[in-house]
Amino acid sequence: VQVVESGGGLVQAGGSLRLSCAASGDIFSIKAVRWYRQAPGKQRDSVADIGNSGGTNYADSVKGRFTVSRDNVQNTVYLQMNSLKPEDTAVYFCNAIVVITTGYEYSYWGQGTQVTVSS
Repeated sequence: VQVVESGGGLVQAGGSLRLSCAASGDIFSIKAVRWYRQAPGKQRDSVADIGNSGGTNYADSVKGRFTVSRDNVQNTVYLQMNSLKPEDTAVYFCNAIVVITTGYEYSYWGQGTQVTVSS
């Protein structure tokens, strides 16, 4: 099983990016995904998550600006980030709870994708 993030990049303040967290391999489904971010010298913080039924939660710092969604056919979860601010600059990681074809659940981390917001 592989979990891969993509979509990071450099954007000006006020701009938008969409991150993807895609699972592939011997999987049945993605049960849940949590997005984290880690800025240099800081701890890794939770940003947003989406559950099996589509319920979502957001950190206060991103509410109203970020939206997490899922495509169950593509086994992909997205993080749409709008109105980006310089303080959103970080490496973004996804942690996916994946149900593999045996029915067991495992937690996988992606490799991270850099988001840089210039002022």
